[in-house]
Amino acid sequence: QNPKTSAVVKQLLAEGNAGELQKYFGSRMEFGTAGLRAAMGAGISHMNDLTIIQTTQGFCRYLEKNFSDLKKRGIVIGFDARAHPSSGGSSKRFARLAANTFISQGVPVYLFSDVTPTPFVPYTVTHLKLCAGIMVTASHNPKQDNGYKVYWENGAQIISPHDRGISQAIEENQEPWPQAWDDKLIDGSLLLHDPYATVNKEYFKDIQKQCFHRNINKETNLKFVHTSVHGVGHKFVQLAFKAFDLNPPFAVPEQKDPDPEFPTVKYPNPEEGKGVLTLSFALAEKDEARIILANDPDADRLAVAEKQESGEWKVFSGNELGALLGWWIFTCWKNNNRDACAIKDVYMLSSTVSSKILRAIALKEGFHFEETLTGFKWMGNRAKQLMDQGKTVLFAFEEAIGYMCCPVVLDKDGVSAAVITAEMASFLATRNLSLSQQLKVIYDEYGFHITKASYFICHDPEVIQQLFENLRNYNGTNTYPKTCGRFKVSGIRDLTTGYDSSQPDQKAILPTSKSSQMITFTFANGGVATMRTSGTEPKIKYYSELCAPPGNSDVEQLKTELDELVNALEKYYFQPEKNNLQRKTE
Repeated sequence: QNPKTSAVVKQLLAEGNAGELQKYFGSRMEFGTAGLRAAMGAGISHMNDLTIIQTTQGFCRYLEKNFSDLKKRGIVIGFDARAHPSSGGSSKRFARLAANTFISQGVPVYLFSDVTPTPFVPYTVTHLKLCAGIMVTASHNPKQDNGYKVYWENGAQIISPHDRGISQAIEENQEPWPQAWDDKLIDGSLLLHDPYATVNKEYFKDIQKQCFHRNINKETNLKFVHTSVHGVGHKFVQLAFKAFDLNPPFAVPEQKDPDPEFPTVKYPNPEEGKGVLTLSFALAEKDEARIILANDPDADRLAVAEKQESGEWKVFSGNELGALLGWWIFTCWKNNNRDACAIKDVYMLSSTVSSKILRAIALKEGFHFEETLTGFKWMGNRAKQLMDQGKTVLFAFEEAIGYMCCPVVLDKDGVSAAVITAEMASFLATRNLSLSQQLKVIYDEYGFHITKASYFICHDPEVIQQLFENLRNYNGTNTYPKTCGRFKVSGIRDLTTGYDSSQPDQKAILPTSKSSQMITFTFANGGVATMRTSGTEPKIKYYSELCAPPGNSDVEQLKTELDELVNALEKYYFQPEKNNLQRKTE
């Protein structure tokens, strides 16, 4: 019933444009563990009023089946600031339609009255003991995209088999229920609640448990610049700084207010390098700030840059900031826990494609480290399992600039990570240390971990499939490569097929998934490289790392070695020219 998407379809029918209609209606968006992510527009392959109604009807029926007390406890719905005028779609409209679906079935809905960071949804699920949460966001995707992200009652993103169960329920509930389109019905409903004020108060109270140096924060002369890259983060990072008694960061004026057009950046993704931070650098130079904190548009990720003594800006990789935050959070914990036995219940987590630096710190300091599959859905669920067993999960991170610094949010959270980074930098400044200098101290103590990650863009699923099949049948059927250029392969783990050459039974320990490609190569020189497909973008990503034991200080030699390994990986395994792959560009 949306006049804009309806008009598009009628126009295509009138023109007899079968090709475009096939694109819109050929296949339904797939509901996976990451929920939905697609462009806004007409048809069942896009995010629009109808597909949101259908998805929510399926999700509602699935929750009714799983929770006998759904109508007592209810769910939470949040949204970012995305909007797509040409199709009439927006995150807020989608959130209201979703709320309408649940309310029509007698389910209480806690719908935020304004835009919020993604981490506020899992926080609210846990804090109010709700059955589930929905966040309408496409995070840092291009402006035409939107998404529908789902959390379970444990406060973590859903994992299998829930994705399959929800997907099946969507298939079974495609016809819109009576009044499904009329979102105005919710406004007078007694089942509609607004958690905005409560959550804003409680969240900032809860993250203060991670504030350990209030006096230093009050006194520090360190200046920070913050950008929310046209997303939702501005207000919340300002409040977080206030909660920690830090002076507010300078906000990049052109980027501080939500704007669905993202006018000042090509991609609204701080992971993409210095291009996104151009305006931040300019403001930092003007206001003499030494540190830049950048959130992605839904404020669940954080990038950090620091001005070096040379005048250059260093943008930390996700792995480098993971090392710093892991060291910092453990140090703060150790200073506040004098009981020597307590450390046996302390855990840190990271994903399998992230740096192994936490493993090195854990080995030396005596706490536990675990790695999970890629994505915070795995780390959030594992953290909850450990916490339910009475363990302390201090920190979890992934190299894609995602950090879980507070146990009250079982997902990545760019707001708490920003303010904890600011406190860490303020503390280090009292010791005359920069973040970069402290990173070197960490590597000197626990061993250098040099990482390099990038990706190729490929819009053809068949090419991607063939590329990975070639690796599985490299020297004849069912034989993986034994070398990569001059580098000897010493181990292979394939989490698509479940093969792991390092295990006695050759079966991988981590869960496997046939629906996504992921192979990890271990090399005789101590290098590790993983190649995998992205769940939300048309990319083949790779991650590589060389770990040296403490005392090996020839960093340049390690960097050269890793560069050569990556070049060989691209040349022999990706074969970009042959496979017509497009390289990542700055």
